[in-house]
Amino acid sequence: MRKPKDWGQPCPNPTCTHYRRMQQGNVSAIATYLTQSGKRRIFRCHSCELPFSETRETVFFDLRTSEEKVMMALKMLLVRVDLAGIGFVLGVTEATVLAWLKRAAHQAEAINHHLLQNLPVTQVQLDEMWNFIARKHARETDEAGESLPEGQDGRQWLWVSFAPEFRLMIAAVVGPRTLETAKEVVAATKARVAGIPAFFSDGFTCYLAALIAAFHVVMTFAPTGKRGRPRKPVCAPHPDLIYGQLVKQKKHGKLLTLSTRVVLGAERLAHLGLTISTALVERVNLTLRQALAPLGRKTSSFCKDRERLRQRVVFFQAFYNVARPHMSLRQQLPLHERTRHGVICPRWRECTPAMAAGLTDHVWTFREILTAKFEPREFQSISQ
Repeated sequence: MRKPKDWGQPCPNPTCTHYRRMQQGNVSAIATYLTQSGKRRIFRCHSCELPFSETRETVFFDLRTSEEKVMMALKMLLVRVDLAGIGFVLGVTEATVLAWLKRAAHQAEAINHHLLQNLPVTQVQLDEMWNFIARKHARETDEAGESLPEGQDGRQWLWVSFAPEFRLMIAAVVGPRTLETAKEVVAATKARVAGIPAFFSDGFTCYLAALIAAFHVVMTFAPTGKRGRPRKPVCAPHPDLIYGQLVKQKKHGKLLTLSTRVVLGAERLAHLGLTISTALVERVNLTLRQALAPLGRKTSSFCKDRERLRQRVVFFQAFYNVARPHMSLRQQLPLHERTRHGVICPRWRECTPAMAAGLTDHVWTFREILTAKFEPREFQSISQ
């Protein structure tokens, strides 16, 4: 029997001993078949004898539409084209495009979960961006500036945590402007960074409570011997936590003054030499508004529910991190690499945020985003 060749295809059978494990020599190609997108291979796992297609567990699995049309629709979603425009150009229904988006968002979540782990960032910028879902219904906020309950208000906010040194989007959460959503985005950031970076935001008060809830030490009090109940343990900010605010004073929508405030960790902030700023995360907000149709101001392409907006944002996050080169991250090539066989090559080497953070070694293609398969991390550590 011919020795199985490693095709980079993991077994999709959850009951198999080689489930989602790569480079084990247990998968071989057994047949091919034709589709609208060309020839496709069928593989077999020799551990469980399960045959499966090469598009299994990808966006293209079991689709009757050509891959080129699916990729074109998903690309158009990232360049501010609404569902009606995509349906008109490609001749598909809006429900079909939403079904493809759901698959792409699920794939993007897998990419984010696999790559965004133990990020070596020194600072994180936090910001939230206004948007609305289903209806634009302006309501007054409470004294703390928090939104009213979702059922009374159509406004939703896109919360973003951003690593400026790598231009990397760490986490993105869609929700009302409340303390609970602030805790959610801080908790998502904590799960993906290594250690405790410095956090910078605007003057929104909920960030401080959310950061203390995520990064704290529990202080207990010894009995005093006096009458009455003993003092309950309290959560104090972690000694390594740094938090600075960039406070903006506005009047009638116009910026009057701009000041910085060190809330936590003033000595450590001075030692690290970091500058309190939210400029880059606010620039990402503009990039999001320019890329996604539902986030545009005065638009009729708003999403009808929160899940649809979340799917678009998650998909854009994966695309932004791994497949969209950033001009400020590009690297100038030495002269001997720019001239090969008498032909002048480009002066710059393109670099994505994921490449700058050391998460990948190349610029991903769009098809690679939609078909990437990953091995569980516990198996990766064993193989390494």
